[in-house]
Amino acid sequence: MIRILLVLAMMMAPAMAQRPDAPVTGFNPTTASVNEAQLLDALKQVNGRVSIPDKKSAVLIQPEGKNWRDFQRGVVPWLAGLLVLGTLAALAALAVFYVVRGRVMMEGGGSGETITRFGGFERFMHWLTAGSWLVLALSGLNLAVGKHVLLPLIGESAFSTLTALGKIAHNYIAFPFTTGIVLMFLVWVRHNIPNAMDISWFRQGGGLIGSAHPPAGKFNGGQKAIFWIVVLGGGVMAASGFLLLFPFSVTDIAGMQTGQMVHGVLALLMIAAMLSHIYIGSVGMEGAFAAMGTGEVDLQWAKAHHSLWVEEVEAKTKGVAAE
Repeated sequence: MIRILLVLAMMMAPAMAQRPDAPVTGFNPTTASVNEAQLLDALKQVNGRVSIPDKKSAVLIQPEGKNWRDFQRGVVPWLAGLLVLGTLAALAALAVFYVVRGRVMMEGGGSGETITRFGGFERFMHWLTAGSWLVLALSGLNLAVGKHVLLPLIGESAFSTLTALGKIAHNYIAFPFTTGIVLMFLVWVRHNIPNAMDISWFRQGGGLIGSAHPPAGKFNGGQKAIFWIVVLGGGVMAASGFLLLFPFSVTDIAGMQTGQMVHGVLALLMIAAMLSHIYIGSVGMEGAFAAMGTGEVDLQWAKAHHSLWVEEVEAKTKGVAAE
């Protein structure tokens, strides 16, 4: 009889422990104090113990990492997709604009006389930055959406090789890109201070709408906008990029996640912003490419688009000749 009673008691014990009205006599994993979500929110991260010098390896769970992962897998490809579609739409719009408006031509076909627009060093720092940016943009886009776009087209082997090479290029090309930004800021910042003439330039459409050419110095309002986008945007991109290139040298994991998100979004915005600059500097305006090609532009073109700068250069030339 005693044995039967013991067996019955053992069978009833689990059921009694699960009764809602049963007194709490032990550990209850469903209580709010040990709820997983609340626990992670309270702790921010769950650490273990390690014996190696790198204490960061003790982090077992970091809830913000999920937000970062969701951002990488969801938001970035979505933004990049919008960028691709936006790029196609912008190219189509530029093509229509080109057909309707045509190139901004030199009035009178040019004078045949040239003036030095940019010296050799200025062209060097421009192409250093532009060439570096192109490599960074393409390799960065591949890291963001390459597996969705390129992988199905070229296959796993080619995509793996291309991505590995692109990652190496992305890391090392960051240095000449940053150098170019610093040089451009030091050399051109005095010509890119916004002023009242820039407002007038934008109001008149920068010469793209109608036939009037608003007066401008060495850089017009549109070029000043591009300058500050490159300097400020590129500067933040470089800073956030180096934060990732040298992990944990400045900040913790949370700061690196934030830096990576800023880096990715800003890169996509800069790629979109450069479209107008590339269009105007290439096919959109007659004579514009020569400024960064040979450095020499037609005097008539310079007077039409940068009249105040031409007056300044001619005044200096006369002053030197008078001496």
